[in-house]
Amino acid sequence: MIQQLRTPPPAQMLAEAEGLLEKQPHLALGKAEAMLRTTPGFPPAEFLAARALRRMGKGKQAVAKLDGLARANGRVPAVFWELGQAAAETGDTPRAIAALQALVQLQPAVASGWFLLARQLRKAKRGQDAWRADLSGIHASSRDPELLKAAVAVNDGDLDTAEALLAVRVDDPAALRLLGEVAWRRGEMTPALERVEKAVAMAPGFDLARDFLIRLLLQTNRLPEALEHAEVLVQSPVPSPGHRLILASVLVRLGHQDRAAGLYRALLADQPDQPQVWQNLGHVLKTLGDQAEAVEAYRAAVTRQPTMGEAWWSLANLKTVKLGPDDIAAMEAALATLDPEDEARREDRFHLHFSLGKALEDAKDHAASFAHYDKGNALRRTMIRHDADAFSAEVQAAKETFTAAFIRTMGDGGCPAPDPIFVVGLPRSGSTLVEQIMASHPMIEGTMELPEMMMIAGRLQSRVDEGEFADFGAMIASLTPADRTRLGEEYIERTRIHRQSDRPLFIDKMPNNWQHVGLIRLILPKAKIVDARRHPLSCCFSGWKQHFARGQTFTYDLKDIGRYYRDYVGLMAAWDAQMPGTVHRVIYEGMVADTGAEVRRLLDYIGVPFDQACLEFYKNDRAVRTASSEQVRQPIFKDGLGAWKPYEPWLGPLKSALGPVLESYPNAPLG
Repeated sequence: MIQQLRTPPPAQMLAEAEGLLEKQPHLALGKAEAMLRTTPGFPPAEFLAARALRRMGKGKQAVAKLDGLARANGRVPAVFWELGQAAAETGDTPRAIAALQALVQLQPAVASGWFLLARQLRKAKRGQDAWRADLSGIHASSRDPELLKAAVAVNDGDLDTAEALLAVRVDDPAALRLLGEVAWRRGEMTPALERVEKAVAMAPGFDLARDFLIRLLLQTNRLPEALEHAEVLVQSPVPSPGHRLILASVLVRLGHQDRAAGLYRALLADQPDQPQVWQNLGHVLKTLGDQAEAVEAYRAAVTRQPTMGEAWWSLANLKTVKLGPDDIAAMEAALATLDPEDEARREDRFHLHFSLGKALEDAKDHAASFAHYDKGNALRRTMIRHDADAFSAEVQAAKETFTAAFIRTMGDGGCPAPDPIFVVGLPRSGSTLVEQIMASHPMIEGTMELPEMMMIAGRLQSRVDEGEFADFGAMIASLTPADRTRLGEEYIERTRIHRQSDRPLFIDKMPNNWQHVGLIRLILPKAKIVDARRHPLSCCFSGWKQHFARGQTFTYDLKDIGRYYRDYVGLMAAWDAQMPGTVHRVIYEGMVADTGAEVRRLLDYIGVPFDQACLEFYKNDRAVRTASSEQVRQPIFKDGLGAWKPYEPWLGPLKSALGPVLESYPNAPLG
């Protein structure tokens, strides 16, 4: 009889109890206790009872049972998993940590155990140990067959398959990071950010996810958050030069050039043979005005990697530096080693063509110079998308929308802050000079080319593109006074991070904002707008031979840039006709000819008193990031006014695209 009572319960009884565990734990406990009455100490029944107690909120009783099971069954991972969770739920962090440490020793390849351990270690203020536990969890995830399949699918571009594999794993940090990448590759930034942010919140030590999150935040211009995460990343217990590099890139975007330079120098002190870091250091030094050191840094880069086209272009792009015969020979030799069919090296090739164009221009070999500029532009044009017809249509829509009558019907609204001064126009129009003059005034702070207005405008345009409104005019007309106030306040708030002083006014020198003068007027009615304009052949040819890091997709074809200039003049003329006096125009040639008078006119428009420092702008040591950074640190000179003239035999397509705008300059064509 005793023997019969100690016979283990049938498997069916255990299965029935297991089936009740999640939704009816009290019934599962009853069945477990019934089994224990017939078979005292039966481990599966004890384990079942403990799990039921935990689910019923009786954690301390569950822990007591699980402790006994752990002592008696020290090699059963499920016991330690349950004990770790029960102890965590009752606030017994030391016991939870001990149980989970035992668990991961038994099952190091199970990521969830590591992540749970990491959370408990953080509760115990053992941050570095928690970080290492998260990293161990990610290492374990890297051997998960389903995650590996999903990662391969992502790399192959099979995003639907990847998403299907990952969809059920919404509480898995590694799966969430991959899901974030799926969304990012589809261009869906909001879900991408949400998924990667959740992955980092679940596993703060997931360095690769945090790195990816920083890059996403940079892409969406959420710079303060990017900096916060970058500052965390560099504290990783597994140090990586990449962590310091991404922190430096965030600092550069925020204008903290000195600290970025320190990070680059520290990296080079450890590993001097890093051409990319030398180049990055050169960029920062150039921005800070340390031109001699910038040249040394760029030369250190090309010495270590002669085919590094961007570093050569960075040297050539220092407007006060001329590359000599030895440099030309070195660049030609580097270009000859690059396979024209190798798409991975296209950037090096077009950068080398631009660099040779500049070097040969300095050598007065204009035919060879133009040939290289032409090849560099043609190659770059194949890598970007610019639809001149579609852009002209957008400009026409803005002209038709922002009439004086329309603006009157919109009434009051917008943020009343008088802080922003927008400098608009084309790149290479003298806008950096205008900015430097104003930023030398004690009431005006220079920042940089800020993307915030472009982002706001792009977000509004997307509402038309997605079919919410029939056209651009209908979308703008739908903005209530409260909407416009909110958008203006958003601009002020988002640009605050770039303001480093207490000066009451600040400059946004994004040239492309000429497209949005109407929107600026509606959401920031007290903002000032300065239009920096230069002779169309000077401006367009200078833009065409200037490779821009990003954004200016219209500059790689002489016809495209001529049409763009014509569209710009047309929109600004329409605005002048509808809202005269709201935009102040600075003609570059006039500023060069009579700087004092033009500066006084400019400051009168801004509404600040004249200050002699504005005439001595070249003494201002503020950081300047544009291609004219060295030129604005010198007094105004006239040498560049006719730089296009030696190239006139090849500028027929540009002249044709400019049309009547060329002959009427500095005025707009009539009609």
